[in-house]
Amino acid sequence: QVKLVDSGGGLVQVGGSLRLSCEASGFTLDYRTIGWFRQAPGKEREGVSCISSSDGSTYYADSVKGRFTFSRDNAKNTVYLQMNSLKPEDTAVYYCACQIIGGVCEVSGMDYWGKGTLVTVSS
Repeated sequence: QVKLVDSGGGLVQVGGSLRLSCEASGFTLDYRTIGWFRQAPGKEREGVSCISSSDGSTYYADSVKGRFTFSRDNAKNTVYLQMNSLKPEDTAVYYCACQIIGGVCEVSGMDYWGKGTLVTVSS
């Protein structure tokens, strides 16, 4: 069965750090497009970071550049999102998602989603 399990969320103070994980089963993440998305209460789901299978490039939303780092461990079939210097506006449910075929990291194009993990940043 194809499955994505995202985890690592929690409650942190401003300036703190968290590392989110996304473990895949039923398929191999290598050569796939996979990204992290987030959704705050009352807002649309938005892209945070993405690794595209088309060229292997890593992309970040302007709001997280310099603070978040997306990495992958193919041996473990797992990807990570290291989040540093967290701000209150980073508070949201974070989801990992995968596109089986294609290299565009967009909400509408994702084929599989994790259940989400809540990140709360308090001041």
